Amino acid sequence: MPITSVLVQLRSRAEAVPRPARLPTEEEVRAAEQQLNINFHPDFRQYLLTASGITYGAYEPGQVTPEAGHSGLVGLARRGWAAGVPDPLLPFCEDNGDYFCLTADGRVLYWSHNGLSEEHWPNLAAWIEQVWLS
Repeated sequence: MPITSVLVQLRSRAEAVPRPARLPTEEEVRAAEQQLNINFHPDFRQYLLTASGITYGAYEPGQVTPEAGHSGLVGLARRGWAAGVPDPLLPFCEDNGDYFCLTADGRVLYWSHNGLSEEHWPNLAAWIEQVWLS
């Protein structure tokens, strides 16, 4: 399923929260890329710009707005790398000290404290549909 269709599903399930997160600007996305020394995959960029303010379920993928606090992508990625996630991977969502990570070509891998697991998804859309929305 294309990322645009999955993002429509995600937006339709957004939970009402007292202070919803705002979406980042293009400049904020570029600043996060510079801080992390990485170019985001186009699907992840689209997610950040159009749906990253959504609250749904137990997962909190990283956000790139200055007010993101504990959900900030830059801090989340750095914690993941410090915990042992291999540097070419981008940890974008923490799960009890384990991380969902993006590869440069847009695949999603699961890294646990024991290293890379067998769990993986072909792209961000599949991860959103099969993990976050399930």
